[in-house]
Amino acid sequence: MYNAKPWMSTLLKAAAIYNLIWGAWVFLFPSQFFEWTGMEVPNQLMIWQGMGMVIGVYGLGYWWASYSPIRHWPIVAVGFLGKIFGPLGFIFNYLQDIVPASFAYTLITNDFIWWIPFFLILKATHQAGWPLKGD
Repeated sequence: MYNAKPWMSTLLKAAAIYNLIWGAWVFLFPSQFFEWTGMEVPNQLMIWQGMGMVIGVYGLGYWWASYSPIRHWPIVAVGFLGKIFGPLGFIFNYLQDIVPASFAYTLITNDFIWWIPFFLILKATHQAGWPLKGD
């Protein structure tokens, strides 16, 4: 519907599954990422668990958007913005020596691999004339 290509739905379902798994992992095993990367485990792990919850909720949004990616472009747009601002936040904190370079590993699978496909969905949305007036 609305010129959505089949790969768009498949990709959003893959993003949904990834985000649900990553979110559950961070929530259930909050110190594991820090231990694997050699970082100091934060005292307030509930903040990291909250991040896991947010990422998991994104997964639900991507799943629902997968049924009509062009129509549900706002979910894709919010996800795309998060995937842009997350790395910018990392760079900002890295340059201030707040986080080590090893933290960037999470950016590869959480952000970078999704940039092009999310952009292409949003581009197709624009080409389809969304948002439609009065819709």
